[in-house]
Amino acid sequence: QVQLVESGGGLVQSGGSLTLSCAASGRALSTHAMGWFRRAPGKEREIIATITWDSGRTDYAASVQGRFTGSRDIAKNTVYLQMDSLKPADTAIYYCAAGRYSGLPNGTNNYQPAYWGRGTQVTVSS
Repeated sequence: QVQLVESGGGLVQSGGSLTLSCAASGRALSTHAMGWFRRAPGKEREIIATITWDSGRTDYAASVQGRFTGSRDIAKNTVYLQMDSLKPADTAIYYCAAGRYSGLPNGTNNYQPAYWGRGTQVTVSS
């Protein structure tokens, strides 16, 4: 089992920045890679980043590449998502996940989440 708790969401103006945190715990944590997802109003859930615990490898969806940066703090069992140059289109509920890759990591394409946090709201005003 893995438990995940997100924090750091809020309201920010267009062009601003926010950093999300995801505190992770559980005996199975070391065998899972971490992912960030979001669900915008009226849209399907979208994967936006993945982070591995061992190497810290990060991969991003094209929609956030160059604006969002994922990282992890192994000592704190916490992953982060630094979000810069935010746009109104980034407004969504952001979720942290723990999961695995089906095969060798291939960007965010083959990441399969198994555990979820409850999410944190990010609202970007124009």
